[in-house]
Order: sequence, then structure tokens, then C-alpha cells
Amino acid sequence: MMEKIVLASNNKKKIAELRTILGDLMPGCEVLSLDDAGLGGDIEENGTTFEENSIIKASVPAAHGYIGIADDSGLCVDALGGAPGVHSARYSGEGDAENNKKLLSELSGVTDRGAAFVCVMSAVFPDGRIITARGQVRGVILESPRGCDGFGYDPLFYCPELGKTFAEAGAAEKNSVSHRGRALAAFCEKLKGTLC
Repeated sequence: MMEKIVLASNNKKKIAELRTILGDLMPGCEVLSLDDAGLGGDIEENGTTFEENSIIKASVPAAHGYIGIADDSGLCVDALGGAPGVHSARYSGEGDAENNKKLLSELSGVTDRGAAFVCVMSAVFPDGRIITARGQVRGVILESPRGCDGFGYDPLFYCPELGKTFAEAGAAEKNSVSHRGRALAAFCEKLKGTLC
């Protein structure tokens, strides 16, 4: 029997990225969005860590009998004491373009532009079991955006492993080194024998 997994997100680009990665790592699973499962609506993320927020989100589908999978991810900038961190998506309150604008403003005149994208993946099962895994990739925040693929801070995040920004990389290239790709690889190792 095919296992149904519900991704607890409303971000269409993130859902597409997760479906691709999960499909490659865990063939035989049917990956649904919140809308696909009839669980649309926003989930309040009031945790103080990536782990807490990913568990909060994954618990919603689990409460309806599905295996809930969620990630919480964000950009942690060294010179900003780890900000925007868990507030990455809501940093400016106005969306991706304004978040990037605010980040560049905050880093104006700053020479230490080191940063890390962090992702924590969680699965919450209807019986209450929880599995989590963390992934991270280091990079540098550029002074202006480059590339038009990706989403969020991808145009500003230069990844030395790729020699380009995440927004200049193709999806497969980005997934091979990204925080989300790394978290999912570790996550799927923990799930082996449990799902699908």
C-alpha cells in the first residue's frame, strides 16, 4: 500500500522542491500538500527554534491521521547574530523582495558577510512519534542579487561549493548541496524501514 505523506506548507515553490527531493529519496510514497489533503489554511509558527516550528507544522496533518512532514528553514547571518533565523520568511513582513532589501540594508558597510542556510525536517506520526534531522550549508551574502531561479534569499546567497548563487543554480544542482537537500537526506535515512 502506498504511504501518504502530507507536506505541511503553503509555499508552492517549497512544496515543488520537497516533492522532487522526497520523490527521489523515497520512491513509492504519495506526497500531498495541505490543500491536497483538505487541510488548507495557515499554521501559526510560534516556536523559537527551527526544530520547534517544524514539529508544530508537521503535527497538523498528524492530528488528521496522516504522516505530517514539515521543514522550518531560514538564513542565519553571522554579522546579525543569527538573524533573520526563524523569522526569515517574515523578516520585512512584505515578502521575498522586501526581505532581500531589508537584509542588504542591515548589511550595508559590513565586510563579514558569512551566513548559513539551516533546515530542520520533522515527521510527526498519528501515534505521536517524532523524527527530526538538520541540514546546513555555509555561504556568503552578496551585495546585490544574482540569478532568477529559486526563491527567498537565493539570489543573495553565494554558495562556494557551487561557485554561484542558489538563484543561478538549477534545481538539481541546488538540491545536491542545499540545506533542505542535506536535511532531507539525513531525514530519509532515519525514516528507512518506517515509511513506504
